[in-house]
Amino acid sequence: MSTMSKSSSLRPARVILYLLLALFCIYYLLPLYVMVVNSLKPLTEITSGGMMALPQEWTIAPWQSAWSSAQVGVEATGLRPYFLNSIIMVVPAVALSTLVGALNGYVLTKWTFRGATILFGLLLFGCFIPFQMVLIPMARMLGLMGIAGTVPGLIFVHFVYGIGFSTLYFRNYYAAFPTELVRAAQIDGAGFFRIFWRILLPSSGPIAVVCIIWQFTNIWNDFLFGASFSDFDSQPMTVALNNLVQSSTGVKEYNVHFAGAIMAALPTLLVYIVAGRYFVRGLMAGSVKG
Repeated sequence: MSTMSKSSSLRPARVILYLLLALFCIYYLLPLYVMVVNSLKPLTEITSGGMMALPQEWTIAPWQSAWSSAQVGVEATGLRPYFLNSIIMVVPAVALSTLVGALNGYVLTKWTFRGATILFGLLLFGCFIPFQMVLIPMARMLGLMGIAGTVPGLIFVHFVYGIGFSTLYFRNYYAAFPTELVRAAQIDGAGFFRIFWRILLPSSGPIAVVCIIWQFTNIWNDFLFGASFSDFDSQPMTVALNNLVQSSTGVKEYNVHFAGAIMAALPTLLVYIVAGRYFVRGLMAGSVKG
């Protein structure tokens, strides 16, 4: 009897909880709904005050305009070349920072040396340096290297700035990895890189997914570095989207702007939809030692 009364008393609380969750879900998804719906409308429907209503005339013309024929900067090129710039920038930067972070985490946990804690502290400190503080030194460095205003220059910037975060992830993950396996491999004659490639790296899938998602999201969504260190031909997607919005003269083409914003956000959204569940698992994988 007591069990039935307890379960019946929990039902109203659960209903209230679900209602609150549904309310928050609607609140957070409402901007996405507005963007998607208005990106499929003619501009006349938006300017007439029907922003929340479904399109009376469905059209993909705003998407086509944002992708290939919208005014961006001084040429009618659309977002397509800048989308490719972002892909070319993100993939090497994420791969290099993840690999170097894995090596750093491996060294700082399994091949410790005097001053390793201080070095890790400095790398960790680098994670919290504001972007604005490194703009002038980084611009000077890119100029000396001869890659200022280029996609390789942006790759270098994001690679360097991502090493601290990737090292933090892999260091904490490898700290929970059994050191006895590494010692046994050393006794069998395995060297530094063989232990890394054959033992640690194959077991680093969960934390590698975390690092890749984190780095991909930060690099793809970055605006400050892209606006500061890119030329017109090397601009990433976020900078091109800003130029698309600012270049509109007279009547604002809100449907084109919404379509461009969805294009810019779509890659990170797809990454979280496909691999979001592995992100939490990876974070928890190295949280408990032993």
